[in-house]
Amino acid sequence: MTAQIDYVRLAQTLPPRLLRFFARYPPTVRSATNQQGAPAAIETSSTTPFDSPDANQPESPMKILLAPSDSPNPFKPHKHPETGRWHDPVYSLRRQADLVKMAKANGVEELLPYTIKGSDEARKRREDHGLRIKGTGVGQRVKGKAWERTMKSRLAQRKQAMLGMPAMVQQWKQ
Repeated sequence: MTAQIDYVRLAQTLPPRLLRFFARYPPTVRSATNQQGAPAAIETSSTTPFDSPDANQPESPMKILLAPSDSPNPFKPHKHPETGRWHDPVYSLRRQADLVKMAKANGVEELLPYTIKGSDEARKRREDHGLRIKGTGVGQRVKGKAWERTMKSRLAQRKQAMLGMPAMVQQWKQ
C-alpha cells in the first residue's frame, strides 16, 4: 500500500512530458531476469476463465514468462512484422536526449527503455573510446592556430633580442 502511495507521489512530481511518455510506454520489469540475462519465470496462482474450460477446477499455478513488452522500443528503429519494412524510431535523438535529461533530473532514468543517449551508455562509450579529441593522446599535439604554433619561437627570439639590447644601445651611441 505504501509503495503505491510512493509511486503516486513520484508521478505527481514528474514533468508532463515524462508522464506522457510513461503512459504511452510503461516501464518493463527488468529485475525479473536471472543472472544470464534470460527472462525469469514467475509463478502465479491467478487464472482466468480462458485458462481452463472448467471454472470449478481448482486453481493451479501457471508460469508467466516476463519478457520485453510487445511494443518495440520507441528509441530504436524496428522492422514491421508483416511488411518487413523498417520504421524509424518514434523519438529522435534530440528528443531522446531531452527525455533522458528530464528522467535523470527526476531520478527515474532507469525506467526508460534502452537508448544510446542514456548515462550508462555514455559512460561505457567514454571508457571504450576515451575523449577522442585530437592531441590528447601520448605524443600527440593539437594543431592550433598559426600564431599559437609559432609563439614559442617568437618568444625565444624576443628574449634573445632583449638580452642583446644593452650591446645594441652601446653600438648606436658610438
